[in-house]
Amino acid sequence: MFFGLAWYWWLVIVVIILASIPFKIKFAKWWSNKQQDKKQEQHGKWGEDE
Repeated sequence: MFFGLAWYWWLVIVVIILASIPFKIKFAKWWSNKQQDKKQEQHGKWGEDE
């Protein structure tokens, strides 16, 4: 037992973390695209295309 948890709880925690990685990557890409779109809108708002 490590930190008072049985071995199978650590296995469950590791599986959950590994399963969440693809969702985290997908969210990071979506957020990045959203921020870029927001930045482009601000540049084009007053006719100042860069």
